[in-house]
Amino acid sequence: MKQVVAALLVRGAFSAGALGQSGEVLVCQRRANQFMPFKWEFPGGKIEPGESAQMALRRELQEELGIEAEIGRKAAVLRHTYRNGGEVELQFFIVERYAGEIANLIFHDVRWEKLGNLPQYDFLDADRQLVIDIAAGTVL
Repeated sequence: MKQVVAALLVRGAFSAGALGQSGEVLVCQRRANQFMPFKWEFPGGKIEPGESAQMALRRELQEELGIEAEIGRKAAVLRHTYRNGGEVELQFFIVERYAGEIANLIFHDVRWEKLGNLPQYDFLDADRQLVIDIAAGTVL
């Protein structure tokens, strides 16, 4: 099973562990030449041998967005089996603070989006239930 980490980079009204209506999360769109082209996802990637989940996410956010992130609490852990039989375990962490300006280093598109709008995006299958839960206010 592939071990993957992803960041829920949040900004806006964030208090008492819950994002308000003005809260936003960063979403990223895959490039045309990637597996599952143009699908939306949260930034992150595979955990490499010898890395903790937090170390891997810090590295991935530097590689993908050029930021030095402070990894917060774990928000969710999901398992998904794709139609081709591939299995993935995803760990999602809250990221509220980071140093540097977000730069799109590898994606087709990167944007801040209001939580309630997330279900309008064509997310990866593995992320869909989490997207629904975030929009409903049951995660974050």
